[in-house]
Amino acid sequence: MSRFTPLLDPEGFLLNLDDWDPEAAEFLANREEIDLGDAHWEVINTLRAFYEVHQVSLANRAFVSLIRREYGPDKGQSRYLMKLFGGSPAKIAAKIAGLPKPENCL
Repeated sequence: MSRFTPLLDPEGFLLNLDDWDPEAAEFLANREEIDLGDAHWEVINTLRAFYEVHQVSLANRAFVSLIRREYGPDKGQSRYLMKLFGGSPAKIAAKIAGLPKPENCL
């Protein structure tokens, strides 16, 4: 159980990105009915590292390309990422990673 409930916007994204930590990620994932495993954490940590350098959350096409560059063609495909994060993987992964909502994500 989370030590606190982070403040969220109406779509469930953190209002204060500094509130993110692994416990917050678990809280956000539970809201999406996702049980985080190693594969999820691999993607979350990659997104957070990318955001730290570029200060941008990736929309789906760029998100898939990043994962493909980092982990190869088996993981760098929409089908794999949808299994992990559902129908809008870039949006849900960014949310769980404590990042802003990617532009162009509904």
